Amino acid sequence: MVPQDTAVPWTYLVPIIAIVVIVLRGVRTRNLRIERMWIMPTLILGGVLFSLSAQTTPRFLVLIAEVFALGMGAGVGWWRGRTTIISINPEAHALTSKASPMAMALIAGVFLLRFTLRDYAMGHTQDLHVTPVEITDIFLLFAAGLVCAQRLEMWMRARRMLAAVQTAPRS
Repeated sequence: MVPQDTAVPWTYLVPIIAIVVIVLRGVRTRNLRIERMWIMPTLILGGVLFSLSAQTTPRFLVLIAEVFALGMGAGVGWWRGRTTIISINPEAHALTSKASPMAMALIAGVFLLRFTLRDYAMGHTQDLHVTPVEITDIFLLFAAGLVCAQRLEMWMRARRMLAAVQTAPRS
């Protein structure tokens, strides 16, 4: 009798739940506080630096893959930030943001691709000549690049919008 692997359904259920949460959060309009947009990237970068400092220096090819993942994450994050809808109330100077349908589709696609690639890479570590820790670091750097670039792009755009409203003549 072959034992059934009960962990398999859970490994697919977690990404589906995460995508549903991302889409539900993206549907509603949220207040955008530009003075606090630095907090999440700082926490993520601190966690990444802490994680990477606890390890040995990566091999050259792994280092190239990590730099590539960081750059790809930054590119995807910048694009996601550009597709986020930012609006401003001219009287109150209050900023709001809402994820566009394109941004939600992008992040859902990236999330699914990440889980697919992670499952493949974890199952073929010897074929790929990498360790599970190196694979985790690559995905961690991709996520850090995505979040930091998205926040930076949104912060820059929100600052420009706020400056334009503040300098506009009042009627």
